[in-house]
Amino acid sequence: MGGPWTGRLGNQGRKRKTLFSYFPTSNATLANTPSVVATSNVSPNVTPTTTPNATVICTTTTIDPTATVSITPITSYDLHSAPAIATATPSALPTSTTSPIDLTSLERDPGLRRPIWKYPPNVRDDIRREYIRLEACQPKLHKDQYPPTEFGNQRRRFQASWFNSWPWLEYSVSKDAAFYFPHIDKVINSQSLEDVKKNRLRLRATIEAVQYLSLQACALRGHDESSTSRNRGNLIEMIKVFGRLSVDISNVVLENTPKNAMYTSPKVQKDILYILTSKIRNIICEKLGDSKFCILVDESIDASYKEQMAIVIRFVDVHGIIRERFFDIVNVANTTSLTLKKEISNVLTRNNLSIHNMRGQGYDGASNIRGAFNGLQALFLKECPYAYYVHCFAHRLQLALVGAAEKQDSIWEFFSMLSHVVNIVTGSSKRLLELQNTYGIEVDNFVASEERETGRGLNQIGNLQ
Repeated sequence: MGGPWTGRLGNQGRKRKTLFSYFPTSNATLANTPSVVATSNVSPNVTPTTTPNATVICTTTTIDPTATVSITPITSYDLHSAPAIATATPSALPTSTTSPIDLTSLERDPGLRRPIWKYPPNVRDDIRREYIRLEACQPKLHKDQYPPTEFGNQRRRFQASWFNSWPWLEYSVSKDAAFYFPHIDKVINSQSLEDVKKNRLRLRATIEAVQYLSLQACALRGHDESSTSRNRGNLIEMIKVFGRLSVDISNVVLENTPKNAMYTSPKVQKDILYILTSKIRNIICEKLGDSKFCILVDESIDASYKEQMAIVIRFVDVHGIIRERFFDIVNVANTTSLTLKKEISNVLTRNNLSIHNMRGQGYDGASNIRGAFNGLQALFLKECPYAYYVHCFAHRLQLALVGAAEKQDSIWEFFSMLSHVVNIVTGSSKRLLELQNTYGIEVDNFVASEERETGRGLNQIGNLQ
């Protein structure tokens, strides 16, 4: 046996594992023994000596039964108040031997192979090297020699051709099972590096396409994304364009890639969009830092009839410029003040924005928002008395126009007539074309009389056609 053990027996005589606890104790009595440390120190034909209440050194290596053990103190204590240490006779220390391992008789069948952990630790590396030298167990039998397995209405069996595709594959004849040979690092690493390179290029093409389409506010998916469709959606069509521009990309995308690693599924698209939005949101938070800010919130029903709440952050950057950034959009179950406050607080908390740094609230004038006691603005004011509520000026302007139109008959008639004109003109392509031509002639006359300036992006008649 090898390696040091340390043990301690207390005054109550409780048994703890020391060096002697690993051997028979018929000829040795251990009682009230102080701390001992075991190291290699064997000297044959030496009479054992003891020293009370001291740290002692004894052997832990293979010992000759005819030899005696020397117990030598290395630290002295009070020799009058400690009990004596009982000695252990040499017969209590057996000889440890390890039988050699015949590397030429190692089991080749992986189903019968002895697990590596059952071998002594000092020979495991040698066994691993021998198995690496022998390489994977790949018995190439006739296809009828591999036992069939019932799989539903089919009979399937192992195929020797699989060894060519997967060099790490092993087959057990005794178990009729496949095993993984984990020691061919060079082959696996070379394949892994090539796969990683292809996967990164494939994923980069998808990320670039998603990023561009998101910037242009274009839909990602199409109605029919099958391989036989003429239009498979914006995302896949853009990846096809990338493939036509680069042979390297063409070789790793869409039909030239494994079906389980195409990186074009709706889930992958959503994951990429989530990562992009998180990065943008982190940039906004970095620019905001610990500065004061205001929130602008409004709710609306989307095309799927779900109530969506948009949150905008307004702050002053380090250059003293006022910034307004769209921050998040949240689906809410209802529009009660408590629900809206909870969702807004969750968004701010997730992004480490403190409500105590809020210095303004901008909402519409609905009762659940502007209520003086239980409205959304009142709930935030309870937490931060400096978060003053301001009724949105755009909503106030709309309310003012509606109120003025109701009091003036001429304004009411104008807007009523305007809606009829728009419906009549847009209902016929001929009338719409005639209106566009008339407006184009009017713009030309203004330009000729220098009543309008010309320039890039000015007076573009083409956008009317």
